Amino acid sequence: MNLTECLSKDSIVKIEQEILNAMQDCNVQKLDELLYDELLFNIPNGQTITKSVDLETYRSGNMLLSEISSSEQEINLIGDTAIVSVIIEMKGSYFDYSLDGKYKILRVWKLFKNQLKVIAGSSIKI
Repeated sequence: MNLTECLSKDSIVKIEQEILNAMQDCNVQKLDELLYDELLFNIPNGQTITKSVDLETYRSGNMLLSEISSSEQEINLIGDTAIVSVIIEMKGSYFDYSLDGKYKILRVWKLFKNQLKVIAGSSIKI
């Protein structure tokens, strides 16, 4: 596969759906594949989490989603990187905190050996 085949808007739409499905299903193995080892992600409370923290949150059952959907997705492709801005509506909990509502997510995907991985992101409640 070449860069154009791996990094197209269609491939980003598809992998964005894969990450949402993995989040809702608490699929730690799939999330491990999709997240870069050195990931930094800012969550709505202002805390910056790493890949290991994120995976442990799902593994331990402290992140539970009953519903998740996306809308208003914007994708910018820059070389081997894709920047996604999207509104996520979800219902669930993060520890004792209710996640019910809409969130503006910014996710940065980068291509590594024909595999897209999230290298950074941020989320705010809207």
